Formats: sequence, C-alpha cells, structure tokens
Amino acid sequence: MNSTIGYDLAAPHYDDKEDYLNSFEQGKVLTYLADVAGKKILDVGAGTGRLSVELSRRGGLVTALDTSSEMLKVLATKNKFIELMVGDAEYLPFDVGVFDYVMATFLIVHLRDPKRFFDEAYRVLKDGGRLIVTNINQKEPPEVKTDKGPIKIESFYHRPEAVQEKLEELAFTIETEDMVFDNDVWVNQILVARK
Repeated sequence: MNSTIGYDLAAPHYDDKEDYLNSFEQGKVLTYLADVAGKKILDVGAGTGRLSVELSRRGGLVTALDTSSEMLKVLATKNKFIELMVGDAEYLPFDVGVFDYVMATFLIVHLRDPKRFFDEAYRVLKDGGRLIVTNINQKEPPEVKTDKGPIKIESFYHRPEAVQEKLEELAFTIETEDMVFDNDVWVNQILVARK
C-alpha cells in the first residue's frame, strides 16, 4: 500500500511499535537536538509524534507534517502545542528559510528518490539550519498491524553512500554520519546536514 492509505489504517496501532522504532536509533537522534528551546522545527513524516512530542516538551516550536491525517489525529491527543499539517514531503507547503531544523526519521524509506525531499528541506531551512535524517536498512517492508489485518507499506532501499551524495549535491554540508549497527550489519544511518 502507499504511505497515506497504509498509515491511515495503521494509526490506531502505530504506538505499539514505539520501542521497536526507537531501537533503530538507540537514543542518538535526540542527542543532535539537545538545545531546541525557541527553535522552529519541522518534523516531516511525524506520524503519531514519537519525536515531536519530546521536542515540544523541550521548548521547540514544532510543526508536524505527515501524509496521513489519521496519524496526526493520534498526535493531536498527545500535545496541543504542536502545529499539525497534512502534506507531502516532496512539496513542503512553507516559505523559504522558515525552520532552524528539519527532521525526517523513518521517512526516506518511503520515497523512491529522496532528492526531491532533500531539495525541499534545503529550501525551507534557514541559512545554517540543519536537516536530521535517518535511513533504515530495510530491503523488505515489514508487516504493519491494522484492524483489517497485517499490511505492508511501500518502501525503498537506499545505500548510505548514495544518500550522503544526494545531500552533498544539493550543497548541504554533512556534519555527522552516525551508523547504528546490530552485530556487523548496519541498521540505521543518521545524518546531520547543515545548509
């Protein structure tokens, strides 16, 4: 299924997977967002707010964008200070230079070519702003629980070096590449890129 339909169906059960999703990051993503008080943050593919809620709690001015209105409805019950917006990662509905941070965790796996999103992230970031993106090693989409039974949501595999190259082609400066491993196999690439 495509992301919009799939995540609309999965929304009521999505938070059941939070510990599993967190295991791909091992707590590392939030270390790159330590000082966010008063900063404008766009969480693209925010889902039910796994990271948005924490960033808002830390004083970040968070806008959560997702293609699934049902996921955002779940998020709305958790935090009334987060601005919610249904939208497409490849066509961000914001002006140039609005955000201090754009973050996208578990997003680019759902994009055939993340370059369009990276270009949009660059556009909406302030000069010196940072994009924090994760790239999970997922060659086969996992089953996702829904009330109608398990489904699979369309996903795409991206080699870590290809993701880094696409960011650099768009004039991002890679500040950090943090690889998460399970034994000898990479499970997640975390990149911090500066405009």
